[in-house]
Amino acid sequence: MAGTEIDRDAAARSPNTSSTSRGVDLKLEIVVIPVSDVDRAKAFYTRLGWRLDADFASGDEWRVIQFTPPGSATPAAPGSARGLYLIVSDLAAARQDLLDRGIAVSAPFHGAGDVHAGPDEPYLFGSVRVSGADPKRGSYSSFASFSDPDGNGWLFQEVTTRLPGRIAGDGTTFASTADLAATLRRAAVAHGEHEKRIGGHDENWADWYADYIVREQAGQPLPS
Repeated sequence: MAGTEIDRDAAARSPNTSSTSRGVDLKLEIVVIPVSDVDRAKAFYTRLGWRLDADFASGDEWRVIQFTPPGSATPAAPGSARGLYLIVSDLAAARQDLLDRGIAVSAPFHGAGDVHAGPDEPYLFGSVRVSGADPKRGSYSSFASFSDPDGNGWLFQEVTTRLPGRIAGDGTTFASTADLAATLRRAAVAHGEHEKRIGGHDENWADWYADYIVREQAGQPLPS
């Protein structure tokens, strides 16, 4: 990011600021790049050897193609960046972490179902923001937004289960204890429903948890 020299005196005056503090894990994974010809852009990034992860369309009005790795940054006016996505495993915890730091962040919201014309600032799933997290808490479907002092726009996107092929089933990893704890909480809720279905205590709960966690990260069907 471009900017002026850091105000070291202001940082020193803040007793709660620590360069070694650890909060919610934030993974910068998506940068939205507007193009005039989607097929031409797709062919270009394919020639670069980047991995095509998604190609979503809604009629002739809207289309999103996702490649990995993301493109390089380009010079831009301060405050002009939009569509900067931070992937989090727990949207509520990520929002609370910002609020605890004194940073304004929007309430959770979700899309209106491929509605790409509306009063809200466009984001990955459209131009209408419906209040509240996704009712089904679907992975990739719940958001919150905030801006830096220049007006550059950031969004949290809650991702709990990856789409198939994003992570190999034998490559389960966690960036921090917070990520692992969030996964264990989801597994605990799902396992509670599992025990209701079988009508009693599951003595093999550890194996069930392990299977759930690996499948969730790999985007595979979850155990029942």
